[in-house]
Amino acid sequence: MKKSDRIDATDHDVARLLNRVLTLYYMEERTQAEIAKELDLSTAKVNRLLHQAREQGYVDITIRTPFQHLFSLETPLKAVFGLKDALVIPTVPDEASGLLHTIGRAGAAYLVEHLRDGDVIAISGGTAVHAVVEALEVTRPYNVEIVPVLGAVQGQVTTDMNYLAARLAERLGGKAYQLHAPAFVDTREHRDVLMEMRPVKEILDIARRANVAVLGIGTVNYETSRFVHFTALTAQDMKEIAENCKGVGEIGGQIYNLDGCPCANAYAQRVIGLSLAEIKRIPFTIGVAATADKALPVYAALRGGYFHALITDESAARGVLGYFEREFRKV
Repeated sequence: MKKSDRIDATDHDVARLLNRVLTLYYMEERTQAEIAKELDLSTAKVNRLLHQAREQGYVDITIRTPFQHLFSLETPLKAVFGLKDALVIPTVPDEASGLLHTIGRAGAAYLVEHLRDGDVIAISGGTAVHAVVEALEVTRPYNVEIVPVLGAVQGQVTTDMNYLAARLAERLGGKAYQLHAPAFVDTREHRDVLMEMRPVKEILDIARRANVAVLGIGTVNYETSRFVHFTALTAQDMKEIAENCKGVGEIGGQIYNLDGCPCANAYAQRVIGLSLAEIKRIPFTIGVAATADKALPVYAALRGGYFHALITDESAARGVLGYFEREFRKV
């Protein structure tokens, strides 16, 4: 704004006119035309006064929508971690099924909003990802391909990437690929052999050219983590990962530390799936996770830059920002 355009609010008459215009517009909800007629001004002058008042800080607008406290968490998440989008849903105390249903609906709506014909969608496992898949509703079929980022896990639909890929394709009307190999094998040599097998290599190559990914975020805890359930790792193995390797989170079976860097290399060499570096190269990745327990792995994953969008709940979001604030203070 040019200096000559500024309102001289030190002039009593000017300040009185400005106060009257602002009161009529913001408090009494009068139109600019009505204000101009009542005060014998031109509509252009009323518009200019309103604009200049905002520019000079004479108007303070406070928004108090019912979920404003959630929206206020989304802004710092995007700013701090460079996210394109962050969606924070309410935390539902003592209602795990209700929380999963809500985050599933939010994730499904976001995915459909960003879906295009011709997309190749990579998918990982997890209860939150499963909730997104089950909540999907579309008005037309999409010409998309769905591919898992990790080998198969038998027994649990929430962790079986082949099941989730097939279910997502069914929901969207697209085509699913199956990775007919276990998620984990006993040795690096076994992994190398399987990764070079044509049926496995072809599917992973499709996953590598995915342009969208929907990814769950797992914890590293020998008592509660789904990671231990589908890897057959012992409690001692998990303690080794957490204490010696400093692992705090897992995406697609790959473990990372507080800085978001891959760690626990001895275990990573047994994974049949995309590496964290390959996941990071996917052009648009959506991370989905909820509950306070996920705050640390989500925070580390954001530090690692694995997501372009995050869908989470209030407790996890506050935890993530709390970790950031503590680390920032250390620096």
